[in-house]
Amino acid sequence: MTSHPQTRPPVHDWPALDLHGVDFDPVLSELMQEGPITRIRLPNGTGWAWLVSRYEDVKAVTNDDRFSREAVVPADVTRLAPHFIPVPGAVGFADPPDHTRLRRAVAAAFTKRGVERLRERTQDILDELVDGLLRQGPPADFTEQLLVPFPLAVICDVMGVPAADQPRMHEWTYSILSSSQGAARSEEAKNAMAAYFTELLRERRGTGGEDVCGLLGAAVARDELSEEEAVGLALLIQIGGEAVTNNSGNMLYILLTHPEHAARLRAEPELRPRAVDELLRYIPHRSAVGLSRVATEDVELCGVTIKAGEAVYNSYLAANRDAEVFPDPDTIDFERSPNPHLAFGHGPHYCIGGLLAKMESESLVSTVLDRFPGLRLTVPPEEVPFRRGALIRGPEALPVTW
Repeated sequence: MTSHPQTRPPVHDWPALDLHGVDFDPVLSELMQEGPITRIRLPNGTGWAWLVSRYEDVKAVTNDDRFSREAVVPADVTRLAPHFIPVPGAVGFADPPDHTRLRRAVAAAFTKRGVERLRERTQDILDELVDGLLRQGPPADFTEQLLVPFPLAVICDVMGVPAADQPRMHEWTYSILSSSQGAARSEEAKNAMAAYFTELLRERRGTGGEDVCGLLGAAVARDELSEEEAVGLALLIQIGGEAVTNNSGNMLYILLTHPEHAARLRAEPELRPRAVDELLRYIPHRSAVGLSRVATEDVELCGVTIKAGEAVYNSYLAANRDAEVFPDPDTIDFERSPNPHLAFGHGPHYCIGGLLAKMESESLVSTVLDRFPGLRLTVPPEEVPFRRGALIRGPEALPVTW
């Protein structure tokens, strides 16, 4: 009896669209409608990759050690970015047990207790920025004057980066996360940031500091990490810290364009933590998809065989709109409960700074609602400029008055 070769779904081109506001990516919408597993080709790299979009399947892939991040590094997988971000030993491209060892070195800074310890300091940083804005008076660009400096100051504080070096950190991060400045510029920024952290970690090696550079310096001194691994980890955390700029910018854009949501959160402050969770589920954190994995053996999923060596992408954005898990997924519902969103990923690679990012967004949304009465955009919603040619999505400027 002859066995029929398995029919595979067609390969769809997924261009890097510059989308406006918090619009859901129309290409991703079509792919979700086609089925739980499809095939895609992104603007850079070679070949095609599988795309998994259903909530339960995304969770399964992220928890399955037959899908490797490490195997992506030597492969020229189809991808959104023209450049490849990892430095050698980068935790984002490590598999357990290495991955577990790398994360353990900095875990203390990001536990529930570690983050709670930072809440007061975070609020102080925020209040200082807001005091300055209120003294200066309206109008203002919230992106430039609040959404960039606030998370940058917080992550630099957590890292142990001196305040004087914050502007350089922001410049480097911006270049690394841009898909439009070209691979050379991005590589240059990455190398400059790596050289900076190499120096800082050497200085901090024996200081016993509780910040991330102190913890990493100590782990290198104990031979738990190589210097290269510690620098890779520092880079990833520093860059990740600026995700709050874009996520919170998207949240504020929603509240400014849906005054009924803002009015409700002003009237019911106790609802705010749940509202931030729902906004995290709803907002488009990124363009297209993030980092892929490569199958190390043949795996059956959603009725197809993913062969060893084939690349697989998960879409957390699609998973967060899965109607089986989130009834009426395209509606913002502050009452949504439970809300097991995957905004910070899932499995071993769950975002280590997730608790910190959520706490920052809660502080920011609350403080803006309480301290800027009558806050409104100074331009029509469609004229708010959003980032173009970037890997992550968010408002480039948020012109407001109050």
